[in-house]
Amino acid sequence: MKSPLLSLPGAVPAEGVDEGVAAHYGDLFREQRALADGTGFVDLSHRGVVTVSGEDRLTWLHLLLTQHVSELPAGEATEALILSAHGHIEHALYLVDDGATVWAHVEPGTEQALIAYLESMKFFYRVEVADRTGEYAVVHLPAGSIAEAPEGVVVRETAYGRDLFLPRADLEPYAADLGRHGPPAGILAHEALRVEQHRPRLGFETDHRTIPHELGWIGTAVHLHKGCYRGQETVARVQNLGKPPRRLVFLHLDGSEVHLPAHGTEIRLADDGPDGRKVGFVTTSVRHHELGPVALALLKRNVPVDARLLAGDTAAAQETVVEP
Repeated sequence: MKSPLLSLPGAVPAEGVDEGVAAHYGDLFREQRALADGTGFVDLSHRGVVTVSGEDRLTWLHLLLTQHVSELPAGEATEALILSAHGHIEHALYLVDDGATVWAHVEPGTEQALIAYLESMKFFYRVEVADRTGEYAVVHLPAGSIAEAPEGVVVRETAYGRDLFLPRADLEPYAADLGRHGPPAGILAHEALRVEQHRPRLGFETDHRTIPHELGWIGTAVHLHKGCYRGQETVARVQNLGKPPRRLVFLHLDGSEVHLPAHGTEIRLADDGPDGRKVGFVTTSVRHHELGPVALALLKRNVPVDARLLAGDTAAAQETVVEP
């Protein structure tokens, strides 16, 4: 779904999964600094929006999600996963309940598969699942923003900022009201701050075999003391008896390189050279306004925390995100 904000001056379209919104509006680092300072907003209108209504919505979702939501207070934000039977991550949901309806935004293009799964699990529960992507656009206000949300708009507030579920018809008028919130920032600025904050993203930090422990999603998206859900056996076994096979790390990349290593770029030990065995791969790489080129990556758990690395041909030093 193409955002109308791509018609704003300087807008450069994003590519890949984030196609449909602006990568930036002409000045990537200015946009990053504005978000870091708590001003501006990010158009995330390409993300899927799914709602669950009905009096059984919370108790029903509690049975399906990794998060404890049966008593989720109205207005309190949370995030949750849906796992496969083997404990691999299939969906990531960013939730809030408004007292009558649970609102969730999800990765672009994943809403239909999510809805199909939810519909298959309704049974006798009094719930209604709906795709609201065509009606509502997600807009992100950064942490520290003093901008007021439009009246009546559902807001999901976290330590990283506020997500507004804005009626899609109101997106252009909202963007035009610069006095309310400041100028727009593109998805690249939003991603740079996400990487700095070590926050994983479905489809970027995950592959077909990722389990929550590898990304530090235990606690934030996975509750360890709740009833049964699909994939819980794997979560409990790794938590109580072992360690995940891989771990998320934060990389400082050699700033002399012109190009950033792409998603999937193989990582090797620098001491083994470019022909050494693969020990991981880059998941997201960005140019940060203060830190320079940085990335998130998944490494094999047994890679020493002080090992010097090569991401493709780019030298990299690691910081621990998930303990080995």
